[in-house]
Amino acid sequence: MIWKKLGLVYVANGEKDWAISHAYIPTSMMLDEERIRVYVAFLDSHKVGRIGFVDLEARNPLQILKVSDQPVLDIGQAGTFDDNGVTPICLLKYQERLYLYYVGWQLGVKVRYFLLMGLAISEDNGESFQRYSQVPILERSDRELFVRTAAHVHLENDQWKMWYIAGSKWIDVNGKQVPSYNMRYLESINRTDWEKQGAICLDLANEDEYGFGRPFVLKENGLYKMWYSIRSISKSYRLGYAESQDGKTWLRKDQQVGIDVSDSGWDSQMISMACIQKTKYGTYMFYNGNNYGETGFGVAILQ
Repeated sequence: MIWKKLGLVYVANGEKDWAISHAYIPTSMMLDEERIRVYVAFLDSHKVGRIGFVDLEARNPLQILKVSDQPVLDIGQAGTFDDNGVTPICLLKYQERLYLYYVGWQLGVKVRYFLLMGLAISEDNGESFQRYSQVPILERSDRELFVRTAAHVHLENDQWKMWYIAGSKWIDVNGKQVPSYNMRYLESINRTDWEKQGAICLDLANEDEYGFGRPFVLKENGLYKMWYSIRSISKSYRLGYAESQDGKTWLRKDQQVGIDVSDSGWDSQMISMACIQKTKYGTYMFYNGNNYGETGFGVAILQ
């Protein structure tokens, strides 16, 4: 596959005190055939993220129609798993409600932070979201101690499938402590109750890699396709691609992802957090560029 980059779409420019910078982890949905809504985390002056949205023309996704005035999901109360930031990851519609799976950020003392999975629900077509629970739907467990998050959730034949990242180790990368984690898989009979440990479905390829980010899964013609972000020591974030017949065992085909960093500009150092959106005008990929979304999110179209 080949993705043609269309350009940078949006980055917060300080016009709101809760949205000083960034537009992190684009998570899209169709409002109708002509409008795309992209949820992102905007950061305040303390680098704490809150979820807002950017509405775009489907015909021309560089054309901005609206930017949210207020967060659709704010941070949690002090002491909860998401009191230092919320980040969108996966959005799906079920029984006339929107279910937003999101990352909750909580600071640590002896480790830098914890990342756990939350769920919020909208009954007004995504104008606002309310927490399903004050605690994460993926809580820490004995073998997934610090990172249990970034889930892509998929409903198929009355069974809920989840691909997510998890890990129990911190490592030193160029003098900075970072978590190390891989991709796991879980199933559930509903969308809220999940087991304490998933099966590893996609593992690190070498010592240079130390983590994956944000899986995005589609099923086309009986084949599961996953886009994900590869975190490595030598290259920072790059996008990867894998395929699976059953959703459990994946074959990495990173060389077929069809998109990489640019020679210069907002996505010249890093490219990550892909979200695929099909429209009648083509299939778009929304993604982040340099410095973990600090330069905003852009869009490419499948050729």
